[in-house]
This record gives sequence, C-alpha cells and structure tokens, in this order.
Amino acid sequence: MFRTSCLLLGLALCQTAQAQEIDCANAMAQSELNQCAYQDWEAADADLNAAYKEAMALLQGWDEGLPAAERGGAKALKEAQRAWITFRDQACAAEGYAMKGGSAEPLLIYGCMRLLTVERTAHLRSMVEAYSG
Repeated sequence: MFRTSCLLLGLALCQTAQAQEIDCANAMAQSELNQCAYQDWEAADADLNAAYKEAMALLQGWDEGLPAAERGGAKALKEAQRAWITFRDQACAAEGYAMKGGSAEPLLIYGCMRLLTVERTAHLRSMVEAYSG
C-alpha cells in the first residue's frame, strides 16, 4: 500500500513538473491536451472558490441580521454547493463515456468540468451583484 502511494505521488509530481513545460497554445499530443484541459479547469475552480467566498460572505451577512429562527442562508448555500459539486462530477463523468477508456476521456471530463464551473461562477457572481448593497 505504501509503495503504491509513493508511486502515485511520484507520478503526480512528475505530471506537475511536466505541466509547467507545456505550451498549451500549441499543444498537440493527447497527454498535453489533457494536461492543458486540467489546468484550465483548475483555473476555473480557483475563480469559483473566490466567487463562492463572496456569496458566502453575503449570505452570512444576511444571517447575522436575522433572528436566530430565520437564519440559514449560509447553510443553504453550503449544501447547494456540495450538491452542485456532486452534480458536476457525475455529469462530467457521464460525458466522459463518449471516449471511455480512451486517451481523450480526461479531455472531455476536464472540459466539461471547466464549462460547468465557469457557469456556476457566473451564477454566484450575478447573485452577489444583484443582492449586495
């Protein structure tokens, strides 16, 4: 078990090092395309995390202004985000079946994850813009 974990960690570190050397604007090999799609998803996910923090701060502020019995906006957003992550992961896994077992499967999955993440980020940001003072 330890040996397998070390091997996987080593592969992950190698992929990270390789990722820094890839010119995604000119990627041609499938492994490069997959890595670039992963990097695009990671960037979108970082943006989503920032938008989520803004939305959470908004709802926590609302909760603070309400009587204890009426609070729950922040909790509802947290539960919604967890449900959305489950939806995103399952929807993108399903989309990956178009290339199941093939070298392009990760490209489809990460592309889907990026797209859904960008959409969710826009939704959270529009909520903050619409409801913040």
